Amino acid sequence: MTEFWIAAGLITLVVGALLVLGLVRGRAPGDDTEADLRVYRDQLREVDKDLARGVIGADDADRLRTEISRRILDVDRARAAGARPDAGLSPRAGRVAGFGLVALTLAGSIAIYLDWGAPGYPDMPLAQRLEMAAEARATRPAQAAAEAEIRARETMDGGRHPPDATPDELALVERLRQILAEERPDDLEGHRLLVMSEGRLGNFDAAHRAQARVIELLGNDAEPEEYLLKADLMINAAWGYVSPEAEQALELVLRRDPTNPMARYFYGMMFGQNDRADLAFQLWRQVLQDSAPDDPWVAPIRGQIEQMAMRAGVQFTLPPEGAPRGPTEADIAAAMELEPEARTEMIEGMVAQLSNRLATEGGSAADWGRLIAAYGVMGAFEDARAIWTEAQMVFADRPDALAVVREAAEAAGVVAPAPAPGAAE
Repeated sequence: MTEFWIAAGLITLVVGALLVLGLVRGRAPGDDTEADLRVYRDQLREVDKDLARGVIGADDADRLRTEISRRILDVDRARAAGARPDAGLSPRAGRVAGFGLVALTLAGSIAIYLDWGAPGYPDMPLAQRLEMAAEARATRPAQAAAEAEIRARETMDGGRHPPDATPDELALVERLRQILAEERPDDLEGHRLLVMSEGRLGNFDAAHRAQARVIELLGNDAEPEEYLLKADLMINAAWGYVSPEAEQALELVLRRDPTNPMARYFYGMMFGQNDRADLAFQLWRQVLQDSAPDDPWVAPIRGQIEQMAMRAGVQFTLPPEGAPRGPTEADIAAAMELEPEARTEMIEGMVAQLSNRLATEGGSAADWGRLIAAYGVMGAFEDARAIWTEAQMVFADRPDALAVVREAAEAAGVVAPAPAPGAAE
């Protein structure tokens, strides 16, 4: 790391010395004026040649001649006065400006590096970086440690802020805790009520422990949503940190519901916190493509995904909110009411827009199905079959999504309908 700073400092000093030298020396009176005049006269001749060849019009030629002539007069006046228009600064002023520029360059470079760079990180192969990320993920603090640190911070800040609740409400929650702990430890609905009550009070640590008891009471009947709620409460209790225990709860959700968007959002947070911005970006991008604009996880993803893409080294610009997602069934139906030429033009425009978006940004299964349907309306069955073939690769590990695309392909007539269950071969 020391070698890096030495090299960076030397480069900055060399560049600064060159800047100082240029400012101090400037140009001596009369230097290169004849060369400047030759260049301008050559430019006048080139203007005449371009006009004769028809490369430029008469108006453009007159404008260029006027501008070049003005520059020739400036050089002549400067030569007659014994100085050039761009004569250098005085040596004293040049030194002051130069050293100031060097200091500014050095300070700005350090500030930018400390903000965007990775101080203390040596250059290393990708495999080593991935290995370090995996080790950091495996050894990161547990949920209890994260909550203990937060409690210590709250103590330093004067304690936890009082909840927005009346004394009667606080008394009721305290009574509920006592009843469940001492009299009705197996009351499922009571524990569900305690989860909600602790969450409303901002006691997320107590809330996720109550939710863990709910899951324990449900046993094998616990649905993925129960584990998702537990993970959500744990992440809130840790101020946005995804602990190993929260990750384990998310894995239980995704094992039974691989397309669950909120679980995938939280899992992307976990990747981002453990130096895998590449995986976080990929995951969030797919979630956005599969989501409606008003889904609750869309806003937080949109607020972070460009920064995550930058960390992953990906050039990505978030499309505007409410941007068209391609032709809907209503769009296609409306096109069918038009005259043949207008209908063809409208459909081709919609198809080109959707096809370009899927090629550059990807899209949901419904988007792929709409593109196949649009090609079917146009009679471009080969294109529809090509999209269906590509969709089978894109959604190979997502049978539910692939079924949506297949339905559109069947309707467009590019794939045979699947046989009914129990039908004869």
